[in-house]
Amino acid sequence: MKTFIKYLIYFFIFILIIFILPAICTKKRNSKDFKQEKVIKQDEENIVNESKYDYSKYGKIKLLHKKSGQIEEIPIDEYLYGVVSAEMPANYEIEALKAQAVAARTYTIYQISNNKGKHRDADICDESICCQAWISKEERMQKWSEEEKEANWKKVVLAVNSTAGQIITYNNKPINAFFHSNSGGITETVANVWNGSDLPYLKSVETSGEEEYSQYSSEVKIFKTDLIDKIKKEYPDVKINFDEEECIKILDYTESGRVKTVKFGNTEIAGTKVRSIMGLKSTNFSIKINGEDIIFSVKGYGHGVGMSQTGADSMAKQGKSYQDIIKHFYTSVEITTI
Repeated sequence: MKTFIKYLIYFFIFILIIFILPAICTKKRNSKDFKQEKVIKQDEENIVNESKYDYSKYGKIKLLHKKSGQIEEIPIDEYLYGVVSAEMPANYEIEALKAQAVAARTYTIYQISNNKGKHRDADICDESICCQAWISKEERMQKWSEEEKEANWKKVVLAVNSTAGQIITYNNKPINAFFHSNSGGITETVANVWNGSDLPYLKSVETSGEEEYSQYSSEVKIFKTDLIDKIKKEYPDVKINFDEEECIKILDYTESGRVKTVKFGNTEIAGTKVRSIMGLKSTNFSIKINGEDIIFSVKGYGHGVGMSQTGADSMAKQGKSYQDIIKHFYTSVEITTI
């Protein structure tokens, strides 16, 4: 009988160790995790809803709406909500969106400081081909689905508010923070795009992971006759003899591998000009003649200078912070609070 009781006690102790104690510990741990998650969520809500950063100088900007010609005075970070949501997909990683917010804020302040008079009484316009894209909250929300629009907008606001007041500087001055969609794996120096002087913070840098994005590759196919017609609009004296083996030839490349000059028959044309004439997504392209077709195989999307947006998202997915992203694409810079 004593032996039976002894084994019964051992059995209850065994049950206690195997089943009951882990359940108690798990409950405590889950409760702790829930509380931590709740604190993190609350912190994010506070950042989204917090009062605006007190800018001493750039609190409001004058935004020119190109279509209407109207100038709107708007708080800079409220303006940046529209820029970030127009320039970068909201489903990108939050650290990439933060990097975009800082780059866009820097670009804005650089334009105000260095390009006064460009838009007369306005500081900046809402067109990407001139300044940087911008979209109103109402229009942006209409373009998102019902299920995602509230979360997307909060994410954009979080990216801007959590970096409020921060800009990118070189030698204590705001940089010209260019950015683009996809670098094709390597960015370009500014002089090779706009024929100006190189800027020390806009060096060519490599980024992995960009090939995973749809913006990485594209193709343009055009008939020989259409190609000649397009070129003649800009270069009326062009003549191409397609019977010649090297009737179309890429003559040289930039350091990043983008096309610098192309020979079309008797005419040499800059790669940047070819991109414009043919509607290519970048100057990183190859050319192939296939029967009556001319095929441009293109890598990357945009001018290639400064921060690559898909590159930023790829880095964020690898665990990099927005500070890491900024200092990768812009050489020897600092992130400064104004």
